[in-house]
Amino acid sequence: MDATSLIVTLALLTLGAGAIFALVEKERTERRKADPNAPKSTLAADTPNTTSDGRAPD
Repeated sequence: MDATSLIVTLALLTLGAGAIFALVEKERTERRKADPNAPKSTLAADTPNTTSDGRAPD
């Protein structure tokens, strides 16, 4: 196996692993967003549930 084949193989494996990771995390995020009992994130926990003009967020 020459250097070019090795680099191409490693690049494709890295891209594949990144794509698989992204798909798994996307699924986990969507499941959590759909769960009404999931706790708010630490960034959203201290924010109000309405906008500054009193309307509910879109």
